[in-house]
Amino acid sequence: MFDTLTAMPADPILGLMTKYKQDTHANKIDLGVGVYKDEVGHTPILNCVKTAEQYRIDSEETKVYIGPTGSAQFNSLLGELAFGSDHPALLADRIRTVSTPGGTGALRVAAEFIKRASTMTKSQTAVIWVSDPTWANHTGLFEAAGIEVKTYPYYDYDNKSLKFDEMKAALSQVGPDDVVLLHACCHNPSGMDLSEAQWDQIVEITQQQGFTPLIDMAYQGFGVGVDEDAYGVRKMAAAVDNMILCSSCSKNFGLYRERIGACSILGRDAASVNVAFSVLLYVVRCIYSMPPAHGAAIVETILGSHELKQQWLDELKIMRDRINGNRIMLVDKLIEKGVKRDFGFIAQQKGMFSFLGINPQQVERLQQEHSIYMVDSSRISIAGIGQGNVNYLAESIAKVL
Repeated sequence: MFDTLTAMPADPILGLMTKYKQDTHANKIDLGVGVYKDEVGHTPILNCVKTAEQYRIDSEETKVYIGPTGSAQFNSLLGELAFGSDHPALLADRIRTVSTPGGTGALRVAAEFIKRASTMTKSQTAVIWVSDPTWANHTGLFEAAGIEVKTYPYYDYDNKSLKFDEMKAALSQVGPDDVVLLHACCHNPSGMDLSEAQWDQIVEITQQQGFTPLIDMAYQGFGVGVDEDAYGVRKMAAAVDNMILCSSCSKNFGLYRERIGACSILGRDAASVNVAFSVLLYVVRCIYSMPPAHGAAIVETILGSHELKQQWLDELKIMRDRINGNRIMLVDKLIEKGVKRDFGFIAQQKGMFSFLGINPQQVERLQQEHSIYMVDSSRISIAGIGQGNVNYLAESIAKVL
C-alpha cells in the first residue's frame, strides 16, 4: 500500500523555520511563523495563564474523560466572549458550543458538520466560498472533508485595499445551499479587515441570499479590542437563522501548544439547534471523541475570575499595542531609509500579518542576501519585527527595491 504513495509538497512555513534555524547570520529575521513574539523574539506564557495553570494543577482531582462537548463552563464563557453575554441569540438559547483541539480542530469539525448537513438535505457536493486570499490551510481542511472550495474576491494586491464591490457582487450570486467563510478580524494573510459599515452590508447580503455564514475568529482581541473585533460575529448572529463560528485560544491566550478552541452553531430556535447539535456531537465522536481539557480549564479559570480576566485583558492589550506599534515603526523606518514606495497601508491594517507587496525574486534576495525569511507571497508576521531588527529590516528592503 505505501509503495503507491507520492510525497506531498512541504509546508512553506515549516520549510522556512528549518532554514531559519540553520542560518548562522547574526542579524537573521524570521517573519514567517504566525505566533506572537516579544521584543527579544520570545513567545512568553501570559502571567494570568501561569496563575490559572497553577490553580489547575493544585485543584485537579481526576483525568477522566470530560465528554464530547468538553467543559460546559468553558463553552459558556467562550460563547459569551465571542457573542457578548447579553446577545439576543444567547438569551434565546439558540447557540450550542463544543470545545475542540484548537481553532484548526474547530474548522475540521465545522467542515464535517457542513458535509453531513449537505448530504442530509441534498445530493450534490457541499460548497464553501473562501476569500482570495485566505489562510493556506482553509482549503486543505475543507477539501479533506469532501467539500468543494470556491473563492470570492477580497484583497487588491495592486492597490493594497479591499475589493469590496467585487466581493459584494460575488456573494450576491451565492445560493442558499452554500457556505461562505468570513474572517472575523485580523484577516490572515492580508491584515485587511472589513469595517463595521462593510460588515453591515455583508450581513444584509447574507440575509438576502440565505447562505450559511461560517466565521473564523482566530485573533479576537488582536485587532482593536475584544468587543470591537467581534462586531461582525455579533451582527451576523443577530440577523440570520443559521451560522457557524470557529474560535481559537491559541493567539489571544498564548495557548498555542495546548490546542484549545471551540465550534459554535446557531439555529433558528432552541429545538432546531438541538437537532443540529446532535449531528455536531456525532461528528466530534467520529473524529477525536473527546477534546483536550487542560487548555480549556486555564481559559475558564481566567474568564471566570474578575481579577484574572482583567489581567488577561491588560496583557492582551500589551500584545495588541506592540503589533500595531510595529506596523507604524516599520513604515516610518522605510521612509527614513529613503524608500519612495508607499508602505502606509501596513499601518492601517490589523493583526499579525501583512503583504509587503514585493515580488518572489525580491523575497528570495531578502533571504539569500540578508537572511530575512518570509513566504514567497511576501506575507510577513508583524510580531517578528522589533526595535532591535527594524533598522536592518528596512535597510534590506530598501536594497532589494
